[in-house]
Amino acid sequence: MTVLILGGTGEARELARLLVADGHDVVSSLAGAVREPRLPEGITRVGGFGGVDGLTRYLLTQRISAVVDATHPFAARISANAVTACRQLDVPLLRLARPGWSEHPAAATWHWVDDHVMAAATAADLGRRVLLTTGRQHLADLIPRLRQHQVIARVVDDPAMALPPTWKILRSRGPYYLENERDLLRRNAIDVLVTKDSGGAYTAPKLDAAADLSVPVVVVRRPQWPGQEVTAQVDTATGARDWALSAAARD
Repeated sequence: MTVLILGGTGEARELARLLVADGHDVVSSLAGAVREPRLPEGITRVGGFGGVDGLTRYLLTQRISAVVDATHPFAARISANAVTACRQLDVPLLRLARPGWSEHPAAATWHWVDDHVMAAATAADLGRRVLLTTGRQHLADLIPRLRQHQVIARVVDDPAMALPPTWKILRSRGPYYLENERDLLRRNAIDVLVTKDSGGAYTAPKLDAAADLSVPVVVVRRPQWPGQEVTAQVDTATGARDWALSAAARD
């Protein structure tokens, strides 16, 4: 059995480790958005497939037995392509997605929005010193409303675009820790935090730090996963492993 993991997350790396230990052939596909990604066990490919048609060809030529979509909760395009390609070929597909942060003790006090443009507009009204932790992909959506604000944009890699003179880049990668996050907010007098509902423990301490310091939080909701009505879903690597083992037994 050969399992294709659409990866880039900690859960994807853990699943690859489990399946390799079980003796399965595993290919992990990474989008290539991060210059120096943490690599999983097994075979790794980097870069896009070329849309639905490219992914379909890949599944056929590589004789993929099952696909686990363990991409970031906001990687909507590849998730949609996986649903379509797997339906066309009748390849089993599983969605592995970590739980979001809606159950956080402070979640009811957050400002939930549907996209990054709304996040910028909401943050602009809440404060003047902003910590952005939404990554670099949507900075262009945030700049117009926050151009005159004092902004720290925390990213893994430098953005390709020029930023306003009042903005600073903080290159950093989790895991993060509560005391360090408190210190970051205090030291920079941050009065609003902007993030997205990524979920997971690596980056959650910023939410606790914001709650401790009474800093307002703006959260971009997750996009709806395109296959959620018809496709199996789990939220742990062990659950995905169990599913893969069942798929192997049916293969």
